[in-house]
Amino acid sequence: MTYKEVLAQAKGCIGSYCKACEICNGKACRSQIPGPGAKGSGDTAIRNYDKWQEIRINMDTICENREPDTKLEIFGQSFRYPFFAGPVGAVNLHYGDKYDDLTYNKILVKSCKDNGIAAFTGDGTNPKVMEGSAQAITAAGGIGVPTVKPWNLDTIKEKLEFCRKAGSFAVAMDIDAAGLPFLKNMTPPAGSKTVEELGEIIKSADVPFIVKGIMSVKGALKAKEAGASAIVVSNHGGRVLDQCPATAEVLEEIADALKGTGVKILVDGGIRSGTDVFKALALGADAVLICRPFVTAVYGGAEEGVKTLIEKIGSELSDTMSMCGAHDLKSITKDMIFHK
Repeated sequence: MTYKEVLAQAKGCIGSYCKACEICNGKACRSQIPGPGAKGSGDTAIRNYDKWQEIRINMDTICENREPDTKLEIFGQSFRYPFFAGPVGAVNLHYGDKYDDLTYNKILVKSCKDNGIAAFTGDGTNPKVMEGSAQAITAAGGIGVPTVKPWNLDTIKEKLEFCRKAGSFAVAMDIDAAGLPFLKNMTPPAGSKTVEELGEIIKSADVPFIVKGIMSVKGALKAKEAGASAIVVSNHGGRVLDQCPATAEVLEEIADALKGTGVKILVDGGIRSGTDVFKALALGADAVLICRPFVTAVYGGAEEGVKTLIEKIGSELSDTMSMCGAHDLKSITKDMIFHK
């Protein structure tokens, strides 16, 4: 199955909001919620994609000719590539009723694990969403990262119990989901967390905890203070607030600020190719998350679609590494990219 075939099949079943675009740049769906767009104009999602394209690659083929090693070691796990499938929730609402969150995550988690990476899974108001994610991760031997929304503390603790039973190698919270409309005005209250509240949550997780939704050095240092094992530089795909910088614009500064602390750095937002993955690693990321293209892959080809996307991105990354003289992930350095 080719990626073009995946896209063609997705167009027939992915609903009316997502257009299964060949280039997923946020323009065709820019202001649609429900849908993969934003609660505002969607200018942040578009900027995310555009800023990665402004970064260019510095080729260097005067080097040893050997196959690049794309393997990532993180939190005691070894992965074939330094990218993961990002979390998504309410897929039937945003992307069409071919799947619900339970069937979507079951396909995604298994196929990612079978093809050498891991999937982050989403969360929702329906408790069965987290329960189903946990079941899928259990079946995958713990190779998956459940992502909890910033609910009230009691609800979070209940959800973390599902994560514990799943045996997941890490747990995440998309703290920037505080800006999603359905979290506002909930009873009991949900949303932003103080450093102290976040620290309490992290301590109760018992596994490496990833704080997703960091867009500044200040936020990164707060996550570190709370005890996060990793952060995701993310603006929630540009969905929750217009006029934000792109993740590509803030990643380097955040990575420099956390250098030597032991906190792992992931990034998402508009990353669409293996070349983009290379750029992110050159700017200081340890790994990346890619979300919307994996939705298209599941809708367009289920397990085979996910495999096709992973192979596509992985081969692009390997080729870029070869053309820049990077023989492993640690060899990817800032001088291999051109950016101002």
